[in-house]
Amino acid sequence: MRVPALLPAALLSGLAPALLCAQSRAAAPGYDLVIANGRAIDPETGLDGLRWVGVRHGTIAAISRTPLRGRDTLDARGHVVAPGFIDLHAHGQQLAAARMQAFDGVTTALELEAGTLPVGLAYQRAGKEGRPINYGFSAAWVFGRIAEKEKMEPDGAIAYFQEAQRRTGWQYTIAGPDEVARIVARVEQGLKEGAIGIGILSGYAPGAGHKEHYAVAKLAKAYGVPTFTHVRHLSVIEPQSSFEAFEELIALAAATGAHMHISHLNSNSTRDIPAIAELIRGAQARGLKITTEAYPYAAGSTVVGAEIFRGNWRERMGGAKASDLERGGVPFTDSSLTEAQAKTPGDFVVIHFMRPETSAQDQAYLDQSVLFPGGAIASDAMPWTSQGRTITEDVWPLPADAFAHPRSAGTFSRFLRDYVRERKRVDLREALRRVSLTPATILEASVPQMRRKGRLQVGMDADLVVFDPATVSDRATFTAPNQTSVGMRHVVVHGVPVIREAALVRGALPGRAIRRPVAP
Repeated sequence: MRVPALLPAALLSGLAPALLCAQSRAAAPGYDLVIANGRAIDPETGLDGLRWVGVRHGTIAAISRTPLRGRDTLDARGHVVAPGFIDLHAHGQQLAAARMQAFDGVTTALELEAGTLPVGLAYQRAGKEGRPINYGFSAAWVFGRIAEKEKMEPDGAIAYFQEAQRRTGWQYTIAGPDEVARIVARVEQGLKEGAIGIGILSGYAPGAGHKEHYAVAKLAKAYGVPTFTHVRHLSVIEPQSSFEAFEELIALAAATGAHMHISHLNSNSTRDIPAIAELIRGAQARGLKITTEAYPYAAGSTVVGAEIFRGNWRERMGGAKASDLERGGVPFTDSSLTEAQAKTPGDFVVIHFMRPETSAQDQAYLDQSVLFPGGAIASDAMPWTSQGRTITEDVWPLPADAFAHPRSAGTFSRFLRDYVRERKRVDLREALRRVSLTPATILEASVPQMRRKGRLQVGMDADLVVFDPATVSDRATFTAPNQTSVGMRHVVVHGVPVIREAALVRGALPGRAIRRPVAP
């Protein structure tokens, strides 16, 4: 554009920004990736409209009402474009587990409830192997306890926890002052190595002292990180009830000021959720930093030798039976359960703690947990096993006998199918908030990386999902868990498609560590 030399200076100065803008647009290179013509939804700003999303260097660089050009384009016509889903509770930290979760729309999967030690080793191992989605760990209080009580040095793997089920001293004995100091020191070292917070599996060591838990809570407050707690008891009867366990958590939050995050509100509350929900809401209303998560299943998964299946566990769970436990859809009997607990206590099993498929009241209890105000959706996804061993190799598709709780494959798509499309218990924007923005905000005060996640906005990380709201669905069942979810057309991590046209991009490993800054 040529400007006449005799134009007034004021007019020239007014034209200058427009000229520069036009020149910049003309000269600007295309984007690395464009997601074209989709219904873009951002749960934070309320954006909900037809947009083109431009990605450059792994970051959202443009959100436009008009078409954008890029070196690569993903068609999103007729689909929703949203922030990638963030899972705060993913025990499956292997490559196979990450791929299964990618089909469920997960772009960040974090092991926070259990955590691990040594934290640095776990990050190093995952980084060396590569992951399609982002990963991260908390510092495991229970690993520190096992190490001190059983003289077993942790190796950063979940197999360490499985092996510890053969011993019970760490589960029931009180730690003396010197032992508590050593346990806390181990956890603190994990924080120094970049752990996201502190994982507290109280339910697996219910005999631990209350003073020990207080010391761990004080450590969390000192470092400004959340604790992620599986509460001490699972019981509908008193004493040592689930209600009592939540009281302990609330007391620790009040006494220390630490952020207490409640893991799987559904499976720890079961049919006592009305009273427990009232308890939590009261604490929150009085300013205590307490957050929650739940998954849309009425069945959990743990090791068969877990403490919760000892003593009068049937009564504590409201009349449970051995047949409420199963593996691969095959229920246990009293004799087969006793045998498994003795011979293979570290094997993973499924436990049905309610039956919403036959009880409307149980469905209402589950809904109250899943839809708790301000709560996140989190999967509690388990590692995948085959022939009795965890699948750690780079293998795809998974073996036909691959076993895990179906939540390991279908939590988020199940939530979208059941709670949004079919039963209409929540609208799509609120559902997307619970799977993306809410978990990001739970962590962002202590983990700066999370301030760039869970949002569809310019400048945020390009962790994105493109899905069909009319067809998105889980397929994994208790009898056939090894089935990927459907409806996720594209899943993008840091600007790199890991699911493209509903198929795995086998060589795509753009996942990065989510980690608190580590001092040099």
